[in-house]
Amino acid sequence: MRLERWGTRNVLAMAKIFVGAQDRVFVLTGAGISAESGLPTFRASDGLWAGHRIEDVCTPEAWEQNPALVWQFYSERRAQGAKAEPNPAHHALAELEKQIGERFFLCTQNVDDLHERAGTLRLTHMHGQLAKSRCEALCGAAPVDDSTIYKSLAEVGRCTCGARLRPHIVFFGEVPLEMELIQRKIGDATVMLVVGTSGSVYPAANFVHWARQGGARTVYIGPEPPLNASAFTQVVEGKAGAVIPGLFELESS
Repeated sequence: MRLERWGTRNVLAMAKIFVGAQDRVFVLTGAGISAESGLPTFRASDGLWAGHRIEDVCTPEAWEQNPALVWQFYSERRAQGAKAEPNPAHHALAELEKQIGERFFLCTQNVDDLHERAGTLRLTHMHGQLAKSRCEALCGAAPVDDSTIYKSLAEVGRCTCGARLRPHIVFFGEVPLEMELIQRKIGDATVMLVVGTSGSVYPAANFVHWARQGGARTVYIGPEPPLNASAFTQVVEGKAGAVIPGLFELESS
């Protein structure tokens, strides 16, 4: 299949993505869609994330060495997330789900709850959720809802087993969540839409390759091409909030 490139000036002229009555749509979203709601992305030009090295706040070693700093960092992110609002791209994806129901599935690399607040129901967070905490000892207890903005490590609660709670975040070096479910949904998909992710973080960067192997149509949307752009049948350079609303044409029943 031929790669099609569309720049921002050509977005309005771009053909809509047709979704037939039997099509199953898999959506992968990354930091770019949340950035349009004002949330900072992982990668800044100076290599820092909100003033911190990733190694100091988002690795198992960071948690072992300085859990107070890790909790301070994620408490600040919780505060930022609470102020952000879903943008038109979040709402448009939620609307697509309403129209095609169980034939829709969304996987996000983001840890915020903007998709949920826009109304999306069929989704998974492969990198965890900002508003949850889990046992550091992996005792088997389920993650707990927790949107507390902790001022100090002393305020952090304990699991029922007595161990400390840590942010329910997949740190760098840890295995993403729900990979069996994600692989199954990709295998079922006939259309894959990837939004606002760099194509440099694995295994998510491989999702488009898995979808192409299964014969799915693949479309990327973001302000610039991802590193894995050659794997897509269409690359649309533009903001998701401007491109996604009105992008899909559904087969009439």
